[in-house]
Parts: sequence; C-alpha cells; structure tokens
Amino acid sequence: MKVKDPVCGMNIEDADAVATSEHGGTTYYFCSQPCKENFDKEPEKYLEGKVPAQEPQHIKKEEAAPAEGEGRRLDIPITGMSCASCATNIQDTLSGMPGVSGASVNFAAERATVQYDPLKVSVDDFLGAIKDLGYGATATKQTFPIKGMTCASCAARVQKALGSLEGVLSAGVNFATERATVEYIPSQVGIREFKRTVKDAGYELVTVAEGEDIVEKEKREREAAYLKLKRKLITGVVLTVPIFVLVFWSKLGLDALLFKIPRQTNFLIQFLLETPVQFWIGWQFYTGAVAAARHRTSNMNTLIAVGTSAAYIYSIAATFFPSVFEVKGYAAHVYFDTAAAIIVLILLGRLLEARARGHTSEAIKKLIGLQAKTARVIKDGAEVDIPIEDVEAGDVVVVRPGEKIPVDGVIKEGYSSVDEAMITGESIPAEKKAGDTVIGATINKTGTFKFEASKVGRDTMLAQIINMVQEAQGSKPPIARLADRIAAYFVPAVMGIATVTFFVWYFFGPAPAFTYAVLNFIAVLIIACPCALGLATPTSIMVGTGKGAEHGILIRGGESLETAHKINAIVFDKTGTLTKGEPTVTDVLAHESATEKEILFYAASSEKGSEHPLGEAIVKRAAEMEVTLKEPSEFRAVPGHGIKTKVDGKNILLGNEALMNDEGIGLNGLRERASTLAAEGKTPMFVAIDGHAAGIISVADTLKEGSIDAVKRLQALGIEVIMLTGDNRRTGEAIAKEAGIDRVLAEVLPEQKANEVKKLQAEGKVVAMVGDGINDAPALAQADVGIAIGTGTDVAMEASDITLIKGELKGVVTAIALSKATLRNIRQNLFWAFAYNTILIPVAAGVLYPFFGILLSPIFAAAAMGMSSVTVVTNALRLRKFKAG
Repeated sequence: MKVKDPVCGMNIEDADAVATSEHGGTTYYFCSQPCKENFDKEPEKYLEGKVPAQEPQHIKKEEAAPAEGEGRRLDIPITGMSCASCATNIQDTLSGMPGVSGASVNFAAERATVQYDPLKVSVDDFLGAIKDLGYGATATKQTFPIKGMTCASCAARVQKALGSLEGVLSAGVNFATERATVEYIPSQVGIREFKRTVKDAGYELVTVAEGEDIVEKEKREREAAYLKLKRKLITGVVLTVPIFVLVFWSKLGLDALLFKIPRQTNFLIQFLLETPVQFWIGWQFYTGAVAAARHRTSNMNTLIAVGTSAAYIYSIAATFFPSVFEVKGYAAHVYFDTAAAIIVLILLGRLLEARARGHTSEAIKKLIGLQAKTARVIKDGAEVDIPIEDVEAGDVVVVRPGEKIPVDGVIKEGYSSVDEAMITGESIPAEKKAGDTVIGATINKTGTFKFEASKVGRDTMLAQIINMVQEAQGSKPPIARLADRIAAYFVPAVMGIATVTFFVWYFFGPAPAFTYAVLNFIAVLIIACPCALGLATPTSIMVGTGKGAEHGILIRGGESLETAHKINAIVFDKTGTLTKGEPTVTDVLAHESATEKEILFYAASSEKGSEHPLGEAIVKRAAEMEVTLKEPSEFRAVPGHGIKTKVDGKNILLGNEALMNDEGIGLNGLRERASTLAAEGKTPMFVAIDGHAAGIISVADTLKEGSIDAVKRLQALGIEVIMLTGDNRRTGEAIAKEAGIDRVLAEVLPEQKANEVKKLQAEGKVVAMVGDGINDAPALAQADVGIAIGTGTDVAMEASDITLIKGELKGVVTAIALSKATLRNIRQNLFWAFAYNTILIPVAAGVLYPFFGILLSPIFAAAAMGMSSVTVVTNALRLRKFKAG
C-alpha cells in the first residue's frame, strides 16, 4: 500500500518504510530515521500542515545570487542524503554557523548553497559540519606540474593564488617536485581557472590530453627545460670567458704578447660581450622579476635581476661616461665580468640543482618503470598481445615464465612462483595457484598460468602506490611551515638589508664610496638564498617517502612522516596483526597407548572436507606430517560440542569437555592438561577412540613470524607496546606474554577501539595504531599515526597514514626509523640553509671590513648561493642510502 511520509512528503510502500510511529491511534510511515525523529519531536507541526508535506520548504528555495558586499557564495555537492529531511538538517546546521548570512540545501540537486563571510567561517568549517552530520561533501583532488618556478617564493605565490580561488578547499605547491596539488569543488572552479590564475602569477600549469601520461609529459618537458638551460649555460660560459680575459689582459701579459687594447675600448668590447649574457642568457630572471612586481611582491629572480642590473648599469656609465667616476684620483672601473659571472654561476647552480632534484623522484621513476607495456589476452579463443591500456576487467590474461604480470587479478588455471619483491620487498618468490591473487608488475618465475584481470589502469595496486607516493611527496609536514613563513618575508627583508648596506657604505665607507656601496649592495642581493630554505624540507620528504615505497612502506603524507618519529606508544590489534589471523594446531598430546600420528589420523579424517576453521587447521597439520587420511563412513555434528564420526571402523569423538561428559567418556587426567592449554590462550579439543579418551589437540591463533622481534625492537626504542583485543583477558594475556607485551586491553568491542586510543592520548602519549580489519578503521583514524597492514582490508588502508604492503610488523620499526632519519635530514637542511643566510648575508654587507679588511666579491657570492641549494639537495639524497635495520 502506498503511504506518504508526513515529514518530507515522499511516497513509499508501507512495507518498505524504514520506521513507523503511533500517534493519536494512527500509524505513520517514514522513509528514513531522521524523518521519524523530526516527527516524534513535534508531531502536531507536521500533522497541522505548518510545513506542507508535498512541498518541503527547503526544496522551494532556489539559490539567489548574492547581493553586493554580502561576502562569498559557495556551492557544495553533497552525498548521502536519502530524503528531504536530510536536506533540512544540513540546511539548519549551515544556517546556524557564525558568519553565514544564508544557506539553502536542494535535495533534488544534492547541493548546498551558502552565503558567508570568509573572515568568520571557512570552507573547511562547512565540510566538517556536513561530515559531522553523517553526510559527504564531494571534492576532487588533482596534481598538476607547474613550469617556471625558480625559488620557494615562487611556490608560495602560486599556492596563494590557487588557494584564493572560490571553490578551492586547499592548495599546496611543492617547489622541489614542481607540482601543485589542489583540492576543489568541481562545480565551483576547474582547470581553466587554475591555468589562468597560474598564468597571471607568471607561471604555467601543465595539463594533458585524454589518455596521455602526465608523468611522461612532465618528464619530457623537464628534460627539454634542462637541455635549454644547459645550452644557455654553455653559451654564457663562451661569452663570459673572453670578458675575464679582457679584464686581466694586461696582467696576463697579452699587451706585450699580442697587442695593447685601449682602456675604454676594452670596456666597450666587454659591454658587447656581456649584453647578450645579461638580456638573453639572463632573460628568465627579468621575466620572473616583472611577474612578481606585477603582483606587488618579490622573489629570487628579483634579487638576481636587481643585483646584476646594478652592476651592468654602473659599468655602462663607467664605459660611456668615465669622467663621472674619475674623481679624487680614482679611475673608472667596470663590472661586466661580475654581472656575467653571477648569471652564469647561478645558471650552473640551477643546472646542478635540476639534475640533483631529478634523483629525488627516482622512486616514482622506478615504480613507473615496473609497469608492463603489453598483455597477452585470450580473445575469441586466440591469444592476442594488446597494449596494457586496453586490458579490461574480466579479460583472461596468459603469463609465461619470465614475463611481467600486466595487471592485478585472480589465477584461474595453472601454478607458478611469483617474484613480488618490487612491490612487497619480500625476496622469496610467492607460490601461486588457482584462486590466488597476483599483482601487476610482479614477475612470473616458473610456470605458465591464466588469470582473470580484476583491477586495471588506475585501480591496480601499482597505480595506487604511485599515486600515494606522489601525494606524499607533494605534501608538507608541519616543520615545513616555518620555512614557508620565512621564505615569504625573506626576499623583501634582503632587499631592505641591501638598501641599508648601500647607504651605509655610500655615506660612511672609504673612497671610492659609491663603488663599494654598489658592489656590497650586489653581494647582499646575490648571496641571499631562499631556494635553500624552500628545498630543505620537500627534497627530504620526496626521498624519504620514495625510500619507504622501496621497503614496502606507503606513507600517505609528510605530516605522517614527521609525527611517526614522536611516537611513544604503539597499539597492536591482536587478530591478523600480531597473530596470523587463522587457527593453527599448536599441540598434539597422546594419552596411554595412542600415538600423535594416530590421533591426527582419526581427527583429521573426521574433519576431512570440513569448512570449519578448527577442522581445517587439523587437516592442514596432518598434511604437514604426511598423514594419509580416509573418508569417514559416518558423520554427525553436535552443535556447540563437536562431531561424532566413524573412521576405519572405529567410533570417533572430537570436541570439547561437554561432548565427552555427554558420552560418558572418562578423561583420565587429560582435564588438567586441557586447563593448562586453555590458560595459555589455546582451544583444547578432546579425541576419543571407541569410547576411550586418546588425547588432546589444541588449536590457537599463533603469532606471526617476526612479531616477537618487532616488539623487542620497538621497546628498545623506548616505545610502550600495547595489545588490543576483543578476546577474553586470559587469552589476550597469554598471547601478549608470548609476544613480550606487558599491557593488554582485552574484551574491547570494535566500536570501543577508538575510545581506547583516545584514553591513551589523554595520558599524553603520541599513539600509533596498527591494525588490518574494517573494525580497526575508526581507531586508525583516531590515532596520531594509523598504520594498516597491507594484507588487510581496503577500508583499514584508507583510514591509515602508513600502509605496510607486506604485512610484516618489522615494517613498523622500519617506518619509525625512516621517519627519524628523514626528520634528522630535514633539520640538517634547515640548519645549513639558515646558517648559510645568517652568516653570509652580514659578510656580504661588509661587517668584517672594519676589522679584517675582508669584502665578499659578488662573483663569490653567486657561486656560494648556487652551491647552497646544491648542498641541501645533495644532503637530502643521502637518505637514499637508508637501510632497514
């Protein structure tokens, strides 16, 4: 029967109603729980028609354009709404937020429209509120290469420009990777706006055509830019060397050896040689500086353009108007060599930096290189080689010995061993048979098999690993924010210091004061290096996350990498994390005249064909001991107790103590041994043959190989190890004792796991949670660092910060060691970057001159500036030598 929900007006079948309520002797039907809850609060409101059921008021509201001066408008696509009442709940919540002047939610369009004051409330606040209500807000995250950035200030400006766009939730620009990662609402803003905004800022956002590989395109463009830089550098060297020859013409004895060049003619030839260096080789500095000036800001290009232009203009004046400088017995000098050398040395620094930065992304290149190019699929009964891009889910793929497995799938026919080291880091090939999963990019070693493709393209494990590593490399840990803040103010501060330096030297310096003032002004501008600050963190993060991927550790972001080194408490879920997650026979105890093999023969034969986990464990143990089994001639299950069977003419009982008591079997001392096994967290099962107790088989979920070692190593690092389990305390403590864990949180229901993590955090601990199941996901998300076992569920991996592909717990120790190594490397980089600028800027300004007569030549300043960036990147590359302990 059709009925109408009195709250939202939706017509539904009474049998399909989610909930009902009785009011005034009448039954009312509801499409969802929220509708019922609203009705139960104020039934008369809906029954009297104050809110017309056929037309809920929020559906009528159309999004009106905002009036001038009312702030921003935001359209948010919403998922998870099941009826109009959901829309009302969201609308009421958004409307009640501070700074919101109006909000409407259109259930039909699944969209919220908010008019708000960005100074009082942010987009993140809206998304948080929507998620707290149990709904989702649709957003897209994409990464784009950015061309034309030359220092950290450039990255900061692009990030600020992208972040200012309406509809952009977050924007991060990584100078080291030359990539921008933007999270945005597609209905509000898109790639066209991103390209225009980045172009207006003076840079270029790279996009790709459909089907084109963005990594390959970026690689081609990076190589082209490198070659262009190299050509310019070579040309610059060819033009600069003759300038230096002219500067030292007389000192080299060339006047006598060749011919004498008049002073002003020498200057004029230098001018002709240096001009193309200044305005062709160094043109990129001018375009970068002008783009920055258009936005009323400055960057590294500004410092170089102003510094070299000052030397160039001063030298032109000395060349064409020498009398201006020939005062008090001082002859005019030119500094074309200084301007040319600065440009060439900075280009050399950038070339070395670009080459070194190419090595920081080697992990991604290695992963991409693992991909197979083609796949052999069966089409219409014949084997056909096709490009890997054309493989579809459901295709049957043939793989022969020595070939790469092209995509993820499940073996349908055949047997082989597969080398999965490139994905899991495990050196021993894994045996594969029908029903087992195979991973794309791994190598088939021995046999031929057919498998059905299950995940292709971007869904394969390799593609997801590449994506996760790229996201992590593009992320910024909290420690990077300090460098970003300093870089934002760095260039203006340097310009100020340089200006002060000029005037101090001009008014208080020795003769020729103007020359000293100009040279020290240039030295300060050139010596300053925000590049080193900008590269200090992202290069280390890139190498660190890439190294993690090589060891089978996927790190979701830089923040996770930074937090991991602070961990002082680790919570392990028991089942499937510390333990294998499946029962294994641990003890076979024979009684009186029976033998272990005899007990296994009758018990395993009784369980042959059983799908019960305990029965499968017994059959597996019999196979390991090469016990030949027979089919039982009779079989009867006794629910909650065990089984009765007949094997080889003998009556067999296999089950718990209650089954033995019911059948009148005397246990003859076995009861005490069973109690001892139970105290150790094992499940004892009695075996009786022809009415006599013959022995006990105990089964338990045993520890994984490496669990004990991992716990010891973590404790050696001063980290408290805690085990979390839903099992009873006796079983939990038995496993914990075996693993060497002192603290056990037992009998914890799945929904209570996150609360247990909260309690530990309330004790002031930085908590890592290690788990593998769906029920671990809330605790993984709550922990400061969530670590998911890669052999577990997708939900657990999605909620985690770090994923261990192999599922081995030594990966936890490696992840923490890698975090410590990376943070140590970042601190070294930041120290050298800060120390370099703190020490050398004052030296360039001339503070040592009054005491030691030392001045820093602008040429040496340029060389030092270039080397500072190279030093930082080279130091980060040392992380490539990291080895798991």
